[in-house]
Amino acid sequence: MGLYLVGSVALGGYRRRRSDLDFVSVLDSKADSGCVGRLRIAHAQSGLLTVSRAIAEARSPLTGTLNGIFVREPDLRRPVTQITPVASQVGTEFKVGTAGSDLSPVGWKVLAERGVAIRGLQPSALNLDTEPERLRSWTVENLSAYWRPWADKVTRQPIRRFLLRPRYWTAWGVLGAPRLHCTIATGKVISKESAGEYALAEFAPHWEPLIKEALRYWREEPDSLLVDLGQRARMTAEFVSSVVDHGERLSKPGAP
Repeated sequence: MGLYLVGSVALGGYRRRRSDLDFVSVLDSKADSGCVGRLRIAHAQSGLLTVSRAIAEARSPLTGTLNGIFVREPDLRRPVTQITPVASQVGTEFKVGTAGSDLSPVGWKVLAERGVAIRGLQPSALNLDTEPERLRSWTVENLSAYWRPWADKVTRQPIRRFLLRPRYWTAWGVLGAPRLHCTIATGKVISKESAGEYALAEFAPHWEPLIKEALRYWREEPDSLLVDLGQRARMTAEFVSSVVDHGERLSKPGAP
């Protein structure tokens, strides 16, 4: 019934060799187990296509994946945190009845305000309940529940965590955590690349080389961080931890 692009495409930050394609698919109320089976097959087919294209372009098959959620049309009238999806897919994973961050006050805000309609009504006509009053608290919880443990794991095992794709993992942390910080501070949802520019403006100058390296990776430019693997990992973890700390402080009563 409907298909919408969200994520980096909607936020104006899509880069073909770096970004995934994120979508929200709206199914009719009759979606059943047979429909889920067909979605599984489509997910496997899209994965094979992603891998074949990555090999042809000499890039990692772990980027440029097709990630999204499937919801029933009647559920669009429910508050976003009360919607149970039919299914979701992220990379090689296909899950029934669960979804990631796109089914949240943050994800629904992107869909409602900037979603790109491939099929169906314009997002503004869907009358989505994005639960704006929960945007900040949900983002703080996500920052604490995902990014702090992520930084702790990198700190404990820096080489193991960064042995493969070290530049990717630097960009993942350094551009990922500030996205949530920006939402907490301003109420805006921004792309990873915009989060890098935001971080350069908001955080201490000594983080500038690390942030610029993350942006250079995202823009497919040469490595500019002349440190060994362990130091790169520790710097990334320390930066992410500092972003989480500051984001949590912003959420306290009386904070601006």
